[in-house]
Amino acid sequence: MSGTLYLCATPIGNLEDITFRVINTLKEVDLIAAEDTRHSIKLLNHFEIKTKMTSYHEYNRVEKAKVLVKQLQEGKDIALITDAGTPGISDPGEELVRQCHEAGITVTALPGACALINALIISGQSTRRFCFEAFLPSDKKERKQILDSLENETRSIIIYEAPHRLVRTLEELHEVLGDRSMTLCRELTKKHESVFKSTLGEILAYHRENPPKGECVMIIEGKSFQELKEDEVAVMIDVDLKSTYGNSIMPGNYIDIYEDSIVRAYEPLYGSGIFKERSDETGSQRSRCW
Repeated sequence: MSGTLYLCATPIGNLEDITFRVINTLKEVDLIAAEDTRHSIKLLNHFEIKTKMTSYHEYNRVEKAKVLVKQLQEGKDIALITDAGTPGISDPGEELVRQCHEAGITVTALPGACALINALIISGQSTRRFCFEAFLPSDKKERKQILDSLENETRSIIIYEAPHRLVRTLEELHEVLGDRSMTLCRELTKKHESVFKSTLGEILAYHRENPPKGECVMIIEGKSFQELKEDEVAVMIDVDLKSTYGNSIMPGNYIDIYEDSIVRAYEPLYGSGIFKERSDETGSQRSRCW
């Protein structure tokens, strides 16, 4: 009979955040697969856990996962832990879980600390809908593609960043997203935990003068549906003006022409009632009805 893979959440800063269930499971399994055994041994020693460890990290995740799956098929129970937080979230555990599913091995999760959730619920940003981008890629092309895709994201955006790269990332986000509401969380669950809620621009300006310390989690306000609609209308107006009139618009009739373009842009979104006609002694004129 095959064993079980246990995904065990470990503290992200405060050792008291580990659960009794995780401690007991780490003591009872046959093997612990750890992202960094040198780091995890401190946790195991603190809770007097003697279970054997093996390394499982980004650079051996595919081949080592095959070895671990074979051991699970032989009946061993294995616990997977990351350096901090919940394994499988932006770490090599994703590959091991995938291979376990393909091999028909049971996978279960023991809940606990998770930096992105901790940061989100104390951020003051919307928690109803959110997207998680982890660390932005270092590859310039891929990084730009992801940043561009976030421009019209309507959900709260959660991004991890190291302190020495924070200012650069904030600059890029400010350029793409504009000056949105944002919360920066640092040193979560630790003695010097901080939560800085302001605007992207103000947080950028502050950290240009005050280099941050500790791992950072950014929670950025999503774009409103109203803003999306207004952006769409602005593009439609611009396209309509260029396609209909080119460069032939004279200053004297620009307002009438611009208003005509607004009608064509807004009517598909709001209906024909966006403008109404009124007559007076000078003839028929359009009048805005919003």
